[in-house]
Amino acid sequence: MTWMNEIVWPGAGGVFEILVLSCVFYFVFLFFRETRSIHVFVGMLLLLITMIAITRLFHIYALNWLLNRFSVYLAVAVLIIFQPEIRRALAELGRQPLFATPVESRGLVDSIVEAVMLLAERRIGALIAIERTENTRAIQDTGVKLDARVNSDLLASLFFPHTPLHDGGVIISGGRIVAAGCLFPLCQRPELSRGLGTRHRAAMGLTEEIDAIAIVVSEETGTVSLSTRGRLSRDFDEERLHRFLAAVLVNEQMAATSRWTRARQHLDLSFNGIAKSENMAQREDSSHGG
Repeated sequence: MTWMNEIVWPGAGGVFEILVLSCVFYFVFLFFRETRSIHVFVGMLLLLITMIAITRLFHIYALNWLLNRFSVYLAVAVLIIFQPEIRRALAELGRQPLFATPVESRGLVDSIVEAVMLLAERRIGALIAIERTENTRAIQDTGVKLDARVNSDLLASLFFPHTPLHDGGVIISGGRIVAAGCLFPLCQRPELSRGLGTRHRAAMGLTEEIDAIAIVVSEETGTVSLSTRGRLSRDFDEERLHRFLAAVLVNEQMAATSRWTRARQHLDLSFNGIAKSENMAQREDSSHGG
């Protein structure tokens, strides 16, 4: 018990400091884990820890001393690496609500479905991406930044022919239209049908790289398609599209109690399990085969 007597236990002030720092580190990690820069930071941190451990284990004192001094400047390196994310986070801090209510999510679904059906009826091509657990900031930078509440008339008007932004994709994040005229990465899988249009390939390419939902309206046939996780399903009618989006944007919002829980449920959400997936998978296979 001698070693326990040598431990200096923190007082009330020390416990408070530990709690505050723990909360800060926790929320900082939650934010940065959705960015691509987190991989750079984690890789650099693991490399530094490994090098320090190796130099200490093999008694390489000079190199160990240099690495210990270098770790002091790690905070500065973090600020430089995450500068774009930090700047955008501060700019958006008061813009988006922390928690969206089910009523707001239902209104969002209604507006998106109404706009998509209007575009499909008029056979106006459209490409709409709805951000989920991963941010789309890199894709947003390829278009024109916006900050508008999702409205069916506004959303549909962005794709009207001869308007400046009608050729690109629209991104919806946090219940708002955040960018338009964006360039989505194209899916390059060789097994895809040659008849698959550019918008469909862009929808699949985006959802292959980022956890998002992409809605496509064909300007040739007016057919509504939906892609998630790199998979494409066609021939969505109004009821089916509304059911799918409501399952993602409304039901999960009501069931989730925290951001962490919502993120896990988003990741566990299967494409086939939302709207009678057996029929959707059969339609997908037949569309790819044809």
